[in-house]
Amino acid sequence: MGAELIKNIGAGTIERIEGTGRLFLFFCSGVATIFTIPVQYRKILEHIWFIGARSMGVIVLTGAFTGMVLGLQGYYTLIKFGSEGMLGSAVALTLIRELGPVLTAIMVTARAGSAIAAEIGVMRISEQIDALETMDIDPVRFVFSPRLAAAVISFPLLTALFDVIGVFGGYITGSLMLGINPGIYFYRVSDSVVMADVTGGFVKSLVFGAVVITICCYRGFYTHLQTRGGFGAKGVSFSTTTAVVNSCVLILIFDYIITFILL
Repeated sequence: MGAELIKNIGAGTIERIEGTGRLFLFFCSGVATIFTIPVQYRKILEHIWFIGARSMGVIVLTGAFTGMVLGLQGYYTLIKFGSEGMLGSAVALTLIRELGPVLTAIMVTARAGSAIAAEIGVMRISEQIDALETMDIDPVRFVFSPRLAAAVISFPLLTALFDVIGVFGGYITGSLMLGINPGIYFYRVSDSVVMADVTGGFVKSLVFGAVVITICCYRGFYTHLQTRGGFGAKGVSFSTTTAVVNSCVLILIFDYIITFILL
C-alpha cells in the first residue's frame, strides 16, 4: 500500500515536470518562429480579428458594468469619510492597475481561448497536425506563432478599451446618478493616474496575453496526451476545460507576481 502510494506520487511528479518542460519548449519554439521568413502577416491579422476585434463587444459590456459597480460601491464607501470627491481616483486606479488587465484577460480566455484550445484539439484528433508534419510544415509555427503574435498585440488594446469604458461607467454612476460634479470626477482621474500606472497595466496585459495563448494552444496541441479525458471528443473537452481553468489561475498568479515586482 505504501509502496504503491509512493509510486503514484513519483509518477505524478515526473509527469508534471515533463509537462512543464514540454510547455517551456513549446513556448520557446513559438516565439522563435514568429519572425521566421516569410512572416505570416495574413494569419496574424486574421487572429487579431478573432482574438481582438471579436472580443470588443464583451469587453465593452464588462468594462461598463465593472466601472458602474465600482462607482456605486466606491461612492457609498467614500461618503462615510466625506471623501466622495475622490471617486474618480478610486475608479481609475482600480481599473488601470488591477481590474482592467485581469478581467480583460479572463474574458478573452472565456471567449477566444476556449475556442482556440478546442480548434487545435480537433486538429490533433483528426490528424491534421500529423499531416502538417508529414508535409514538412512546422505545426507549432502554423498553429501557435501567429496566435501568440496576435495576442501580444490585442491584449493591451483590449485592456485600454476596458479601462476607458470602465472610467466612463464610473462617471455614469457617480456623476449622472449620484450627483458628483463631473469636473471633479474627471479632474481626480487625470490627477491621480500617472504613466507608471498605465505602463504597469500594459505590462500585465502583455504577460497575460502570452500566458493565455500559450496555455490554450498547448492544451489543444497535446490533446492526445490528456489521458484522463480519453481520446476523441472527450479528450478535446477535457483539454478545453483544463486550458480555461489553468489560464485563469495563472492570470491571478502572474498578477500577484507582477504587482509585487512593480510596487
